[in-house]
Amino acid sequence: MNNSKKNNYYINLINKIASKKVNIGVIGIGYVGLPLALSFSQKGIKVIGFDINKNVINTLKGGQSHINHIDSLEVEEAIKGKNFYPTDDFSLIKKLDVILICVPTPLKEKKEPDLSFITKTISSIKNYLKKGQLISIESTTYPGTTYEVVKPLIELNNLQIGSNFFLTYSPEREDPGNKDFKRSEIPKIVGGDSKFCAEIGKKTYELINSNVILVSSSKTAEMTKLLENVFRAVNIGLINELKVVTEHLDLDIHEIINAASTKPFGFKPFFPGPGVGGHCIPIDPIYLSWKAKKDFNLKIKFIDLADEINSSMPNHVISKVKESVEKR
Repeated sequence: MNNSKKNNYYINLINKIASKKVNIGVIGIGYVGLPLALSFSQKGIKVIGFDINKNVINTLKGGQSHINHIDSLEVEEAIKGKNFYPTDDFSLIKKLDVILICVPTPLKEKKEPDLSFITKTISSIKNYLKKGQLISIESTTYPGTTYEVVKPLIELNNLQIGSNFFLTYSPEREDPGNKDFKRSEIPKIVGGDSKFCAEIGKKTYELINSNVILVSSSKTAEMTKLLENVFRAVNIGLINELKVVTEHLDLDIHEIINAASTKPFGFKPFFPGPGVGGHCIPIDPIYLSWKAKKDFNLKIKFIDLADEINSSMPNHVISKVKESVEKR
């Protein structure tokens, strides 16, 4: 297909988005999906939130938030305004124009990517997909997943990505509990593998964010997300290791970090802790490390070393606590 020529599916969806008459679905209404759904509903856009957890659905239908940092008032207003409808009925996918997938991507026991939530989601909705829809993946994953894994699953249903159906990758950038940034102020990355996919993805997210950045492909967008979290994981690993060193030197690592932070360029403070927490930092870099080893026999030493250091910190903290208690 010649991307320079407009097609009716593209024009129809672009017009719906421009007029805010677009119907949006969010699959997985957890700490990523719920704020995303609320962001669209607060703009007067109809949103259906899908989840397999009936307790979550019932809680939301009652106007209550099941996510600690999301105010129940936001949920209540969206429900009462009839702009947000939580459900476990995936047949409603056929009524949608845009489907945003925000399901988990954990690791298996041997630290291999587990894409089963994504593939099962596509399998559960494929019979309800129709021409002219957009699917955008927000789940963190390794570079190539959208094009190599998701695209073929969708096209089994006689849909052609970039022609009569559209697919993008737009990584979530949630930082639960961080009150320094409003959701609408965090720039959104979007990558599509055709001009139509990219443009529709950009227009969709511009409904809730004025700063949407297009990159050249879904793989680039996937790698961007991993770079963000690899950067954090490696620097946390570095400062955790230096914490151990400064203990032996009888120095205060926090005093040193604060002093170094007075330099107005070339330094960004990270702080030591009992390893790394959260959903992303302990997991996401491993996706890239796994991909590099599997496909190219490359070993990303920084990622592997950071993982080793950060994983060792809980035991280090326990030993220091034990040591402290025994001295009393």
